[in-house]
Amino acid sequence: MNLKNILKPTKRKIILFVGLFFIGIFLFNSFKRSQVEEKLPVPADINLVKEHLTALTKTPQFRNYKNLDQLNTIAEYIHQNFNKYSDNTSFQEYKVGEETYKNVICSFGTENKKRIIIGAHYDVCGDQQGADDNATGVTALLELARMLKGQKLNYRIDLVAYTLEEPPYFRTENMGSYIHAKYLKDNNIDVYGMASVEMIGYFKDEKNSQDYPLGILSWVYGNKGNYITLVRKIEAGNFAKNFIEEFKDSNQVKTKTFSAPKFVTGIDYSDHLNYWKFGYSAMMITDTSFFRNKNYHQTTDTLETLDLKRMTKVIDGIFLSLIHLE
Repeated sequence: MNLKNILKPTKRKIILFVGLFFIGIFLFNSFKRSQVEEKLPVPADINLVKEHLTALTKTPQFRNYKNLDQLNTIAEYIHQNFNKYSDNTSFQEYKVGEETYKNVICSFGTENKKRIIIGAHYDVCGDQQGADDNATGVTALLELARMLKGQKLNYRIDLVAYTLEEPPYFRTENMGSYIHAKYLKDNNIDVYGMASVEMIGYFKDEKNSQDYPLGILSWVYGNKGNYITLVRKIEAGNFAKNFIEEFKDSNQVKTKTFSAPKFVTGIDYSDHLNYWKFGYSAMMITDTSFFRNKNYHQTTDTLETLDLKRMTKVIDGIFLSLIHLE
């Protein structure tokens, strides 16, 4: 009996099953009611977006874990800007060896008990500017602070800028997001859910500008990197489901949803992974990182490579989702 001939059909069936699984998930998550683009009460300001991106990337030193003074300077910049719009702004400090690192937090709608966390990391990997990774995410937090001021909210919104997301601390308990998520759990804080804003500024309309962890996914999602992706694991919880619905209904930017098991490459490549560890409903908002942006963790990840117009619309979508969530 030829074992190879028995295994070949089985392998094909597995590949076909995986392909059909992801196509089914895509079709399920892509269904939404049509809606005219909503007018924002406070739109994101592309000039402020550029100003923040410049301040975060054009620094004397690179904002990596070795340059603690530079990280502290960036943390102070974030704190000062948060403080313009929130009466509840703070540092969350913690020790790694002999050094002290800090998250920066501000809150809105503090009269509400249940809270939503919107987070982004401000450190970079190595000696590079990290414009898309992740000055874009931090800039989103800074603009959201301005936009949320004075809004009527159904939840408390905590904007959290994390330190030490990048190697060598990624997937360790020294990540700023791990420290924050553990704090929430240890203090029995009522959390509706969390969204990680991880690289939202790189878009391409050319064919074959988008890759995937499984090649078969290009049949479903297309081969152009011209959309933002809302990433969640299977059975990610109510917050992730409802936030995604609101974001897509806001109709601000071309959007696709990717739902998959945790083992799929890239699905947990950001700070939301630590909220999963503590049982929270969490997701990621991303341009898909290295599956599209080949400047990822390179010196070429600069402000000049970003699409600020579409990035600004992503921020608008986050804002509308937050003010409409019930």
